[in-house]
Parts: sequence; structure tokens; C-alpha cells
Amino acid sequence: MWVQRSGPKGPWSLPLPAGLTHPQALAGGPPPPPQQLDPENTGFIGADTFTGLVHSHELPLDPAKLDMLVALAQSNERGQVCYQELVDLISSKRSSSFKRAIANGQRALPRDGLLDEPGLGVYKRFVRYVAYEILPREVDRHWYFYRHRSCPPPVFMASVTLAQIIVFLCYGARLNKWVLQTYHPEYMKSPLVYHPGHRARAWRFLTYMFMHVGLEQLGFNALLQLMIGVPLEMVHGLLRISLLYLAGVLAGSLTVSITDMRAPVVGGSGGVYALCSAHLANVVMNWAGMRCPYKLLRMVLALVCMSSEVGRAVWLRFSPPLPASGPQPSFMAHLAGAVVGVSMGLTILRSYEERLRDQCGWWVVLLAYGTFLLFAIFWNVFAYDLLGAHIPPPP
Repeated sequence: MWVQRSGPKGPWSLPLPAGLTHPQALAGGPPPPPQQLDPENTGFIGADTFTGLVHSHELPLDPAKLDMLVALAQSNERGQVCYQELVDLISSKRSSSFKRAIANGQRALPRDGLLDEPGLGVYKRFVRYVAYEILPREVDRHWYFYRHRSCPPPVFMASVTLAQIIVFLCYGARLNKWVLQTYHPEYMKSPLVYHPGHRARAWRFLTYMFMHVGLEQLGFNALLQLMIGVPLEMVHGLLRISLLYLAGVLAGSLTVSITDMRAPVVGGSGGVYALCSAHLANVVMNWAGMRCPYKLLRMVLALVCMSSEVGRAVWLRFSPPLPASGPQPSFMAHLAGAVVGVSMGLTILRSYEERLRDQCGWWVVLLAYGTFLLFAIFWNVFAYDLLGAHIPPPP
């Protein structure tokens, strides 16, 4: 079967989009005369008609893409297949109408769920696991599963975690201290640590994420970054997840500089809590559609672990177990990261396969975050002197 359309909408006739060839043409013979499938020139044909043509002419269309096209047709009022949607699917693109239909989420795929896919290798099983962990709709899970490629790999979260481990090991070996490293005066002299006395060194507002209080904090952050950050990066891409993580890190140090002006900051908890809170909020917002196992139990355990980590940070800040010459790292970075995750992160994760610039909520969140950044910059430039803040001398 060949399909061709003329004009802006139709009609459907022959030949098909690139990659689809009539069997008679493949055998070396001339193609059959065009068959008019859309005489009213609308650009649409019925889903049943299209499905019948696919089967009767043995059209070499990926079954997964066919399922998505039929599911999309079922979501519109006329129950018809659009020519442009067919072209977009064949070229592995989603049209704007396809994206709107996914956002509505009012149709179901005719095939069984991905969990019933037999004979999958280890890697494809992991991809399927990621799809069910992150995405709330079956059509999104199918689309991600069949179009996923292993290249480029999720390098951002893995690279950040590896760098944090290397920095920790270097300082641990140098200082011979693996627990509560911030109690060592030489540790706080690192050019990576944020200290209120070094506010002019702007890189410290981000590089503090490579330093950690001790083995416990590093282990907690590394585990969450790999368990939650890597699947999120696989689905949503490096750009979005790195933006979310770094926004949480930057918001953490700036919030500390405003609310806890004497405290330094170490650890990547701002970025980690941005990822975790965004994922948890996304699960709650799409509770009925999420198919990850034991989601309620896992939600409770995640909240308990995150709350315990914040409680530990509060205790170390105000009741340190050992005498220390200077202030202890602040816990406000955790809370700032959580706020970034619920606001910015939820907007990013809910717009899978859609451009952020097309989302009104994205611009509102971006404006709010930009306003916070400007306020924090002016605060760091002027407020410390105006308020006469007594900050400890930098190490």
C-alpha cells in the first residue's frame, strides 16, 4: 500500500511516507494506481479503515507505533487517524496533537502492558523498570521503552556522584578522618566549601556540593542520586535533570546565606532533595497511573529517611557532639532543595517529551526562581554590612 496526500490536509492516497514501500514496487513492478482514501480532503481516515489496510497490505509498521497511533485516534472525538501523526510516528517524532493527547491521558493502549513483554534481556528489563518507576501513563511508557537508546548514557548523575566520592576519599586519606570531617580545621580550608567569609568567591555557592560532612552523608546522597537521579536522567535527559539538580544546589547555599548567615555549607543535599521531592511530588500527583510496586511503602520510607537526614543536620548544627572552633554546616540547604523540587522539578517531570518553553507554568516558576536569585545576590552584597552580621573569620 502506498499513501500520498495532497494539499494541507489530504487526501489520503498513494505513496506512503519514507520507509514504507508497496510489495509490488519492491518486486520490480510498477506501483498500482493511487487509491483515494480521503475523498473529502480532510487529512483523516477512520482508525478501523487504517488498521484494515495495514493488515491487508502487510504494511511494515512497528506494532508499538501502530498501537500508539490507534490509541491516539481513540482519544479524539472522530476516532480517526491523522496523516501527519502517521508521518511523525514513522520518523519517531511526536506531533503537537500527540503531545496534547498524552497530556489528556484519556485513552488506553490496546496491547498488554510492558510488564507482560516476554524474552527481554537484562538491559531492556532495566529500561522497562525505569519506565514504570518514572512515567505515570502506559502510552508514555510504551513510547519511552521502544524509542530508548543507550547512547547517550545518563552521565551527569554518575559523574557527579563519582566526583563526590573521589573528593571525599582524597580528603579522608589526607586528614585520616572519615566521619564528621568538618570538625577538622584543615577540611574547612578547602576552596570548595561555602563559607560566609568567602562569599565573594562565587564558585563556592556550587562547588560545596562535592564536600560532605562524613561517610554517612556521602552514602545517603550517593545512594539517592543513583537510585532516583539516574532513572530520572534516563527518561527526562541530561539537560533537564542537571538543571534541576544544580538549581537545588544553588538555592541551598543562597538560602543558607540569607537565613543562617554564620554557617558554612557542605554536601550535595540541596540537589538531592530537589530530585527526591520532585519525584515524590510527581508520584503523588499521578498516584492512580503509577505502576511502581509498593509505592505507598516506598513513599513512607523515603519521607522517613529524608526527615531523619534533616533532623540529623539540625542536631549537628545546634548541638554538635564535639567542641568545635567554628559554626557547623547549616541544614537549610535541604529545605531549599525540597522547595525547588516541588516547584521547578514538578513542572519539569510533568512535561515529558514536551518543550518546557511551551508550558505557562514553567515561565512562572522560572520567574520566581530568577527573582529569588536577584534578591539573594543583593542580600549577599549589601545585607551583611547593613545588618552588622558577626560572621566567623574564614579558615
